Amino acid sequence: MRTLSLNARVVLITSSSIVISVALILFIAYDRLVRDFEQVLTERQALQTSAVASRVNEELTIRLNALSAFASVLTDGGNLLPLPQLQTMLGRQPTLERLFGGGLLIFDGQNVAVAENRFIPNRLGTSYADRPHFKRAMQARTPIVSRPIIGRTTGLPLLSFLAPIESDDGDLLGLAGGTINLAEVGLLPEDIKTDEGTILKVLDTGNFIQVDAMQKGQPAPDLPNPGEDPLIDAALSGISFGVVTDLSGQQWVYTTQHLDRLGWLFLSAAPYEQAIEPARASFRSFLWISILAMLPLLLITYVVSSAATRQLGGMTQKITRMAADSSSAQRLTTKGPAETRNLAKAFNTLMEEREALDLLKNQFVSNVSHELRTPLTSINGALKLLQSGSTGELPPKASTMVELALRNGQQLQSLITDLLDFEKAVAGKLSVQMHNIDVIDAIEAACAGNQPMARHYSVRIVAESDNSLSVFADPARLRQVLDNFISNAIKHSPVGSTVTVRATSTVSGVVRITVSDQGPGVPEHFLPQLFQRFAQAEAGSNRAKAGTGLGLAICWELAHLMSGKVGYDYSDGAHFWLELPESDHQGEEHL
Repeated sequence: MRTLSLNARVVLITSSSIVISVALILFIAYDRLVRDFEQVLTERQALQTSAVASRVNEELTIRLNALSAFASVLTDGGNLLPLPQLQTMLGRQPTLERLFGGGLLIFDGQNVAVAENRFIPNRLGTSYADRPHFKRAMQARTPIVSRPIIGRTTGLPLLSFLAPIESDDGDLLGLAGGTINLAEVGLLPEDIKTDEGTILKVLDTGNFIQVDAMQKGQPAPDLPNPGEDPLIDAALSGISFGVVTDLSGQQWVYTTQHLDRLGWLFLSAAPYEQAIEPARASFRSFLWISILAMLPLLLITYVVSSAATRQLGGMTQKITRMAADSSSAQRLTTKGPAETRNLAKAFNTLMEEREALDLLKNQFVSNVSHELRTPLTSINGALKLLQSGSTGELPPKASTMVELALRNGQQLQSLITDLLDFEKAVAGKLSVQMHNIDVIDAIEAACAGNQPMARHYSVRIVAESDNSLSVFADPARLRQVLDNFISNAIKHSPVGSTVTVRATSTVSGVVRITVSDQGPGVPEHFLPQLFQRFAQAEAGSNRAKAGTGLGLAICWELAHLMSGKVGYDYSDGAHFWLELPESDHQGEEHL
């Protein structure tokens, strides 16, 4: 993050927020979808179990209504019909015989069987008054059906139906009864449709048998022991719906419906995948929609962020140009957001303070230079007289001291001259006298003038030039630039190396004079400050060369005054060059 730009950071933070928000929404949406589809599946299973229970209840009601209608014709209004008539009536009930495959019976007021349509030994004359469902029928005087009764000898489940026989006065005269064998006559509807993979079970909670698994002529199968079938265990737990995992690891969504008449529990269960798969399909669609919606948001984020930080980028470029060109008087535009406006105002205030300090410094340097120049000229003049012997011959030690003082005085005077020239150039007050100058003559003169220094540093100077090259420049200022370049090259050249001064015609109308040495060149980090005043690449180190740091800055200003430019490059040595307009034999011009 430290190396990222402000624009990149804003885009990254905003994009991350969008992606995280969308991811959270997707997570919540997926969880909600699963829950919704699970609820839908549960409701569908509940409807299915309710439908089966209703169909069974309808079957029971049909049989009870038929038996009740039969009971209403077994009396003459005050008493039961005579036994022969009852027997005759039993023989003329094909519909009832179909509904009650286990047989039809008539009981008197003491719950004693007095007639039957199918002979079973020892059944007639038997009292059933102690049976619970007979007691309920006598008390309620409404048609009832018993809970499943397991035959003691056959083990087959039976259902007993009873309907009261009443006189016209409402007296209970007896009961009409019918039985069905659940192993032979199933109450479960055969046309019930279930979804693929869905299971439907009917559990008898009183006798703990599985009604749907009964086979004709076979005893009713017992329910699995606890732990053997987690689905049945969950249904019998009293919780009417939920999700359960069977022993194989498969999950089921189940619901139950209880039929109080029979004490049966209807269980419907569907694989959990039937809820998950539609949820996944819907989630995939939602995911793609979210991604497609997120892409424009990310693009808008990038565009808005770029627009918000573009002004900062423009301000940065202006500040960079101002830092490179100290004479620039540009100001930042105080537009945009409050933060940007405040930054621009603060920088403009800083620039005003800088310009005021620069002006004060320049005035100070100019005044000090002027004040120092006059007495220094007198001092140097006096020292020259002493050195020349005009006042008499000096002792050797005094002569040495005078020579040292004169050399330092001349160096100080050169520094003051550089300062004044630079200030004049910056202020636009430095004048130049433009002439047509023969380039080879100017180069040879500069090389000859720097020979003593070259001998001192054990460096050789070589002058090269194309024939008949001339430039339009100020001779004194051209010599000043060449002296600066050559002296720098000598000071930074290895002992025994060569400094080459070469003039060539680069492009039409331009002459380039290049001063090349075989030294290490300018450090790369220092290149942006190379032609700035008071700048030295190794200032403060033991490798720094004697100088003020004004020479190259003055060369830059002088070149521009002469409609030229200076520059530097490195290739097997350092190369400082000066480009000037080629002479076109125009007249001299005073600038």
